[in-house]
Amino acid sequence: MDDLIISKIYLIRGLKVMLDGDLAELYGTETKKLKQQVKRNLNRFPSHYMFELTQEEYDSLRSQNVTLKRGEHSKYLPYVFTEHGVLMLSNVLKSAIAIDVSIRIIDVFVKLRETLADQSELWLQIERIKGKLNNQDKNMEIVFRYLDELIEQRETLKPRKRMGYKPDDEL
Repeated sequence: MDDLIISKIYLIRGLKVMLDGDLAELYGTETKKLKQQVKRNLNRFPSHYMFELTQEEYDSLRSQNVTLKRGEHSKYLPYVFTEHGVLMLSNVLKSAIAIDVSIRIIDVFVKLRETLADQSELWLQIERIKGKLNNQDKNMEIVFRYLDELIEQRETLKPRKRMGYKPDDEL
């Protein structure tokens, strides 16, 4: 069930959301009935809990997802619900199924957030390593620059006279 729920979570406007039709399916009700309950209780659904998709967002979502084909969904633009909106839906629908499904959905949202936090920590560690490597690259570049300068200085120096008992022309 968790995989099914995860497959129905989309990233829209920077928020993880679920479509009204997908939620209705999970709750075992019709999308029309779900929307009716929402409209009767609009004061429970501020814009950061639920919002209606724009036509462009819906078209983009449909083009990205093969399950959202033209004509298979309502002629009205769907509502999408954030994690808090899903929780509020269980209060509005008040069925045992809605409560159980909402709990599972919230658990999935929490798992996703934990996974994201773990990935964020991993990305921070990678960035730290990159920073160290960049510093090492810079240090190596400085070392090679000094070596080049030393080689150039050596080439520009006049040869020294040999010291010893025999003059240079006798060698």
